[in-house]
Amino acid sequence: MLTPETTIHPLARQFAGRRAATVAIALVSAALFVACSKPAEKTEDIRPVRTITLASSNIDVSAELSGEVRPKIESRLGFRVPGKIVSRKVETGTVVKRGQVLMQLDPQDLALAQMQAKAGLTAAESNRDLARAELKRYQELRAKNFVAAAVLDSKEVAAKAAQSSYEQALAGYKNQSNQSAYTSLVADIDGVVTGIDAEVGQVVAAGTPVVRVAQSGAMDVVVGIPEDKVNSIRQMSDVSVRLWASPGQSIPGKLRELSPIADTVTRTYTAKISLPADVKDVQLGMTAYVNFNAKNPNSAIKVPLTALFQEKNASSVWVVESGVVRLVPVQVAGSSGEEALLAGGVKPGQVVVTAGANLLKNGQKVTILGVEAAPAAPAKSVAANEAASGAGAAK
Repeated sequence: MLTPETTIHPLARQFAGRRAATVAIALVSAALFVACSKPAEKTEDIRPVRTITLASSNIDVSAELSGEVRPKIESRLGFRVPGKIVSRKVETGTVVKRGQVLMQLDPQDLALAQMQAKAGLTAAESNRDLARAELKRYQELRAKNFVAAAVLDSKEVAAKAAQSSYEQALAGYKNQSNQSAYTSLVADIDGVVTGIDAEVGQVVAAGTPVVRVAQSGAMDVVVGIPEDKVNSIRQMSDVSVRLWASPGQSIPGKLRELSPIADTVTRTYTAKISLPADVKDVQLGMTAYVNFNAKNPNSAIKVPLTALFQEKNASSVWVVESGVVRLVPVQVAGSSGEEALLAGGVKPGQVVVTAGANLLKNGQKVTILGVEAAPAAPAKSVAANEAASGAGAAK
């Protein structure tokens, strides 16, 4: 009878022995590698930041807002009578003079009404002349005592009534003549056409605006002031304007009007800054930047806006002390361009982080960018020290 040992081929036994030896060698090698390897060292998280050293000074409080150049006076003109527009004499941007015709209505109906009023005036004039002649004749008869006094009184009343009818007809004729003249819309000021709101063929009602004309010369810059800056801007008398088309030119301005009510859409208060009448190279519709400036009599600390860290509706800054940052709450008093004015929380001489504030946490170590490390020892000195150490060891 054959046993399992006798059924296995000799080559199979040899292969199985080699495989077992290979597995044993691998296990021994892994054990030696684990025993010899050292645990990985933990690296400390050190953040690079940029900082400034705080200083106190008298800083000018300023605010810059963008706006648009608009005319100081813009008339929205409309016809004083209803009718159909038959002619338009101007285009947007046309420079017009006082009394120049802008649009015209169809005058046919008004011309007929004027003829009717004139005919009524002629009839009233004839009746007045007849009443006057009869009154004169009856006055002569009364002087000779040929008629009664009552008859003369009736003729006087008739003459007065005819005179009143004539005056009424005359007033109606003049009014209708004016109505006929209203078919021509004329400019009431010297200026430029800024908009056209009706076209030829359109029937308009009396008083409907059809043309907008801006007065020449006087211009304003209109800006929207946020709610938190209204009270401070009221007290700023130093106002200057820069145009986007010529940023190097500074134009003096004056706060002419500040709306007491916020706009329902933008929730800002509309302010109008008047420009000098002799200003040059300023066109309507240009983009302008208005700078409001005021002297601050008190000392303040100024930091870039990037240094502020907002958390839970509170403003703070990261103060660096011995290479470690600490979050310090501050009170923001206002802004000056791209910088914030701090009223408390920090003091001059402290180092504050200006870049990388959103990636920090309390107690974290930082390295300040731009600060050079201590120079390393020269190579010759190091070699000399090593040689001296070796000589000492040999002795």
